[in-house]
Amino acid sequence: MTGDSTLSRLLAGRGPLLLDFDGPVCAIFAGYPAASVADELRALLRDQGVAVPDELLASADPLEVLRWVGTLRQPEVTRAVEDALCVAELHAVRSSAPTPYAREVIVAARKAGKPIAIVSNNSAAAVMEYLTAKRLAPYITSVIGRAYADPARMKPNPEPILHAVFDLGAEPSDCVLIGDSLADITGAHAAGVPVIGYANRDRKLQPFRDAEADAVVSSLGDIAVALICEESD
Repeated sequence: MTGDSTLSRLLAGRGPLLLDFDGPVCAIFAGYPAASVADELRALLRDQGVAVPDELLASADPLEVLRWVGTLRQPEVTRAVEDALCVAELHAVRSSAPTPYAREVIVAARKAGKPIAIVSNNSAAAVMEYLTAKRLAPYITSVIGRAYADPARMKPNPEPILHAVFDLGAEPSDCVLIGDSLADITGAHAAGVPVIGYANRDRKLQPFRDAEADAVVSSLGDIAVALICEESD
């Protein structure tokens, strides 16, 4: 795990905090499994006359289905899958599970004077639905969701991260992103933004270190404590 001094250095000052959504804020598909959504998207593709390749049949990630559809260069099909995924995400977020200590991180960051942006490969509408329901929306300055029907612009593409940095009127190096995937780490590096890998599963620890995340934590509680200490300094 990362030492307290590294977290304190990364989180010092009033530089913005960027948060991925699914993972660092909540488990969006906790009550409506991602695998079920992926199955629904594959069924939609079959209805559209699109043959799904064998390597995609076992994927439990609906975002991977959307990514693949984007490679087909069939805009109408991509829009159909995008629309279906947006509907599914809005349904899923209503039975999502808050990530332990996510609220504490968000509140402590704002108390420390840090603007906060959500940068997600999920739809902005789903993110806002969650933030509003959990009374977190007032703490969030900007929400950058998935570009509509253009999956190539999702992370690890740095574009959404840079969009958030621009929205907050900051420099990339003054921000820090908390993400729970290699796409977050790769995108942050490409954007020039320091990144904390949230390893919510033990199997993520070494890959995050290998990907050279600036810090790796297994609990957002560590980040909350560092921010609270920053606030009290």
